[in-house]
Amino acid sequence: MTAYGHPVGVSNDEFRAAMSRLAAGVVLVTAYEPPLDAEGPGGEDVGMTATAFMSVSLDPPLVLVSLREGSRMDDLLDEQPLWAVSVLSESQRHIAGRFAMKGRISDRLLFEDLPCTRGEATGSLLVGGALATLECRTEQRVRAGDHTLVIGRVLTAGVPSADGGPLTYFKGRYRQLD
Repeated sequence: MTAYGHPVGVSNDEFRAAMSRLAAGVVLVTAYEPPLDAEGPGGEDVGMTATAFMSVSLDPPLVLVSLREGSRMDDLLDEQPLWAVSVLSESQRHIAGRFAMKGRISDRLLFEDLPCTRGEATGSLLVGGALATLECRTEQRVRAGDHTLVIGRVLTAGVPSADGGPLTYFKGRYRQLD
């Protein structure tokens, strides 16, 4: 017990409920997973929806994304230092939902009908119609509880679309600003 009579710590449910009240922007993090063997079949593009993404520094330009430890993206970015971020617009809710699915074996089909371009600096896919795009190189990885904080140096930044508002996540649902 603390000096105020409250138990030390907080339950997972209490923490989730409190944090669900913090609105967050929604991004798609992408990276290219090279083939395991240079002689084998081609690599694969991997994508993950994230709401724990933020700017860290202007000089140098750094961003941070939080990845669930042991997730496919966490494992990939432990090996592959190049990745990209597409800041999703309110009209791209379907993309966020598609890449938020857990337990999938392959992302190949998920990218099939999406308008994407390959970033020149990283080779990672950038989603067409995104409000902003960033290409990054991992500078630091920090283990934080059951997540890994990946800090990336921004190699390129673009604002390909000024149309629409941001896609946000609040109280467990994707939302748009009114």
